[in-house]
Amino acid sequence: MSAGRPAGPPTVLMTGPLTPDVLERAARVAAGARLRALPGQDALEAEIEAADAAVTNHLAPAALARARRLRWVQSWAAGPDALLHPAMVASAVTVTSCRGNGAVPLAEHALMLMLAVDRRLPRLMAAQAAGGWDRFSHGELAGRACGIIGTGHCGADLAAKAHAFRMRTLGLRRREGPAPAAFDALYTRERLHEFLAASDFVVVTAPFTAATAGMLGAAEFAAMRRGAIYVCISRGGIARDDALLAALRSGHLAGAGLDAHAVEPLPADSPFRALDNVIVTPHMGAVTAGTRARGEAIVLENLGRFVRGESLVNVVDKVAGY
Repeated sequence: MSAGRPAGPPTVLMTGPLTPDVLERAARVAAGARLRALPGQDALEAEIEAADAAVTNHLAPAALARARRLRWVQSWAAGPDALLHPAMVASAVTVTSCRGNGAVPLAEHALMLMLAVDRRLPRLMAAQAAGGWDRFSHGELAGRACGIIGTGHCGADLAAKAHAFRMRTLGLRRREGPAPAAFDALYTRERLHEFLAASDFVVVTAPFTAATAGMLGAAEFAAMRRGAIYVCISRGGIARDDALLAALRSGHLAGAGLDAHAVEPLPADSPFRALDNVIVTPHMGAVTAGTRARGEAIVLENLGRFVRGESLVNVVDKVAGY
């Protein structure tokens, strides 16, 4: 989708992780544009009426209503959830994201959780702290099936890494069509239960949208293999917490690794924290310098394209939510 060439020098408002280096590079790629680096969201929304474009993770409906010149909003996030309120979805404003910037570390984090849950790392750490020597039989990844919900950047990177562990990789996606070669088999949503029954590990890498919200409930966890492991690294709320808890408490699932949660921060009294077969991390799978660098590159690429009137990358389907 093309952002179009502005009649005059466009005004671009920017907020977020604006280091001196990013601002210097932005000035180079958007030479001739009026760039305004602002200290926070309130300052950006106060000036939004003059903006042709904005680089921000949020834009309130009231601010959008005043933004009559606005044609493009770039999110720093891979998942632009906070931008996609009904007014933005209904508007003609093009939204782009940093989709794919965290795929590499998220896939690594998923594998860490898979190994840690499967080898019962909390039990080992407890023995270490107590000065014990607790040897027991555990699993291995080789020969098992890694079912990945979402075949985008993160899902594809995880599938490639899982192959290095000699796993079989299964992908679940919304519709038929080509997918990265790292997947041994592909399923559509209509075959969800078949996909779940074939997977030893089920890893959620999909975005949270109207179509994925609550898609894993009691029936879906029952369809999973007894002894399977559930991992979520993208967004909470795709699995119903009550159903996941029941499957973990009953022993139907061997365990879970949860980096993304329906409520964040995860409450101190969350029942997930009390289960010895669950590992909780604070939605940090993609918190790396590499993620930030890749995100900056996407933002600057689109900034240059917008100023030159070229097609933008990572354009969000505002109805689908990603």
